Amino acid sequence: MNISTLKSKPHYPILDGLRGVAALMVVTFHIFEAHATSHLDQIINHGYLAVDFFFLLSGFVIGYAYDDRWDTMSIGNFFKRRLIRLQPMVIMGMIIGALLFYFQDSILWPTIHDVPVWKMLLVMFIGFTLIPVPPSLDIRGWTELHPLNGPGWSLFYEYIANILYALFVRKFSKTALSILVFLAGCALIHLAVTSPNGDIIGGWSLEPTQMHIGFARMMYPFFAGLLLFRIGKLIHVKNAFFWCSLLVITALAMPRIGGSEHLWLNGIYDSAVVILFFPLIIFLAASGEIKSKFSSRVCKFFGDISYPIYITHYPIIYIYTGWVADNKIPFSEAFPVSILVLLSCVALAYICLKLYDIPVRQWINKKIS
Repeated sequence: MNISTLKSKPHYPILDGLRGVAALMVVTFHIFEAHATSHLDQIINHGYLAVDFFFLLSGFVIGYAYDDRWDTMSIGNFFKRRLIRLQPMVIMGMIIGALLFYFQDSILWPTIHDVPVWKMLLVMFIGFTLIPVPPSLDIRGWTELHPLNGPGWSLFYEYIANILYALFVRKFSKTALSILVFLAGCALIHLAVTSPNGDIIGGWSLEPTQMHIGFARMMYPFFAGLLLFRIGKLIHVKNAFFWCSLLVITALAMPRIGGSEHLWLNGIYDSAVVILFFPLIIFLAASGEIKSKFSSRVCKFFGDISYPIYITHYPIIYIYTGWVADNKIPFSEAFPVSILVLLSCVALAYICLKLYDIPVRQWINKKIS
């Protein structure tokens, strides 16, 4: 079957809006992170859990979009659709990372100015594929899978989840899927409560410990989202976007639990949020309806910029973080600049969406029709 004959299904507008809310919380989290001395005093303390929210949301949406299409859709067509949806902005994120790389030279990354252009460009081209770069090409020094654009690590695991779904998990019965989700949940809890930092932060490196974190953070939420779609019976929820947005913001902004003496308590919080609270939010959001034109526009805008802002904001954050570190600037003094950074990230995402992402995806779809 030709890929172009697979029409997109109507979206869940509230889920789209929540993705944007979470993406903006990620940007805010990273801005505050520049001023933190440790995980303990980080403002918007649990903003890192937005990644796990994205995985869960993705699993739910993948189930909705594709579960009933496998009689008429090949695995190849599924992969083509996912690549068309995700890959253009992966490439743009790496290009932006390359353009801004040499502006990030700072006390945090003091060897950036020594990196030859050819090596930086090689990292960029490898980044286009989302294949992790080897340690010999770690041009930043943070052992990232993608040194030009750190958040690429989560897209790497998103692709792995999509591959597992298409090749195997789509065929699972509800019972088999439930067992997989249960085991993945146990692995996530174990990671959270035994973590030396008392959280599930990580996944962006090829080191065994980091890969363990990456797989644990992907396996439970993605396939729990798929299971939630398959077993959930939606109800009617009024003002779902407002209440669910408030719940997402509250979960991500929650101060550190347990302090330095009881790190495992924060691990309990992390696992409880991902395993119980996020599925509840997505269930409530999927059950809601948009009544007003204003709410519809807000959800659409947030949904439209959610992926572009996530995959393009971090090169700007690198610059901001380096500036803060070099000048030892407290947040109270950096506040005007931090607002400018946030607005710049939103503007960049919107420009990329309108002038690049949408036109490129439309062009590709025409070419393969």
